Amino acid sequence: MNEDAIDGGIEPTVPVWAVFGDLMSGLLGAFVLILVCVLGMQLDLATKLEAEVKQRQAEAQRREELEKALEGPLAAGRVTLNNGRIGISGSVLFAFNSAELQPEGRQLLKSLAGPLAAYLKSRDEILMVSGFTDDRQVRGGNRQFADNWELSAQRALTVTRSLIEDGLPSGSVFAAAFGSEQAVASNSDAEGRSKNRRVEMAPTPRPSNAIVVDKPRG
Repeated sequence: MNEDAIDGGIEPTVPVWAVFGDLMSGLLGAFVLILVCVLGMQLDLATKLEAEVKQRQAEAQRREELEKALEGPLAAGRVTLNNGRIGISGSVLFAFNSAELQPEGRQLLKSLAGPLAAYLKSRDEILMVSGFTDDRQVRGGNRQFADNWELSAQRALTVTRSLIEDGLPSGSVFAAAFGSEQAVASNSDAEGRSKNRRVEMAPTPRPSNAIVVDKPRG
């Protein structure tokens, strides 16, 4: 048997180092791909985190501005702040059985309109202005309002319109009336009734614009 015959019967094999090299190249490529993905995710996360921090800082600044605007009235007892609800004594805003703003109340609302507008915009919320009265019925032969419901509604509307005149977007505020309901003090004495005659302003979530239409059955 000659050498040519012997050589022809042996199949050539791939060197081990070449296979190992290909394997390492594949692993290195996969590692680089994973590393790029991880770095990309970290960069995206860092960008989102930075944006979130800036947004919260801006909101904190607007909240501080709102609290600063309330600082004087809070110290003077003209305004209360409870769980995000701003309460203004009815005697500061209106005379008894009246829905016409007094000069002091007008100036107070003017000082609040700007900070409120910035605060609502930063949170994409709207402001609910609520009117409340004590439980005594509106009296007087030439009375302007039929009952406490109408009086509280008109007072809430007056405050709402005043805020809009001072720069609060009309789409960011609405009025609500509660009459003598939801009292915060007893109506058995003058002090309690004075606390119940009030206007409250509270930021609330903006309602969805989606409209659901029921399909007819059958």
